[in-house]
Amino acid sequence: MSFNIAIDGPAGAGKSTIAKRAAKELSFIYVDTGAMYRAITLGLMRAGTRIEDAQELARALEEIEVTIDYQDGVQQVYLNGENVSGQIRTEEVSARTSAAAAKPQVRAKLTDLQRELARRENVLMDGRDIGTAILPDAQLKIYLTASVQTRAERRYKELCERGEDCSLEEIAKEIEERDYRDMHREIAPLKQAEDAVLVDSSGMTVEEVTARIVNLARERMQM
Repeated sequence: MSFNIAIDGPAGAGKSTIAKRAAKELSFIYVDTGAMYRAITLGLMRAGTRIEDAQELARALEEIEVTIDYQDGVQQVYLNGENVSGQIRTEEVSARTSAAAAKPQVRAKLTDLQRELARRENVLMDGRDIGTAILPDAQLKIYLTASVQTRAERRYKELCERGEDCSLEEIAKEIEERDYRDMHREIAPLKQAEDAVLVDSSGMTVEEVTARIVNLARERMQM
């Protein structure tokens, strides 16, 4: 039987960074569900799809195929056969992903793929609703969060290192707005599962958060 770890939390909490490290230490497959949603969003953007038009959205989704592969243990995301792992990280895609992910048709398209992976393999999956909707029976659930200011500063540093022009105040505002959308969307809103362990990374290093999650996983696997 596979062992599944679900990590949920708001944007910028460090889920992907922590999840990748923890999965590597545990020899689990890391599944970045956010990247899958970003890929669909990119496909909709390229098609000029008006996502508020249900019929137009349904037609566009029929033409979009998202698949994942692993190269040296690193997840690669493909959109209609094209590796878009780098292209899905732009600010434009980030800003539009939350709205697209709230659409039932979009969620349905990816849920089956995510659950099938979890049935076959020991996976560590991160996102917004993994423990509450995608993998409600996961043996370990983590709700990873951090203050808005901490998350904004992390994102600001990341973008500056890429050489992109950005504003810390604007980033903080966008994070607050995305938190609101994610927590108030009609389908699978962001919230802490009742049986999830709360981990606030505001005053912690990446190494400390990773160690916390790895230790929790090893304890559960011995039970």
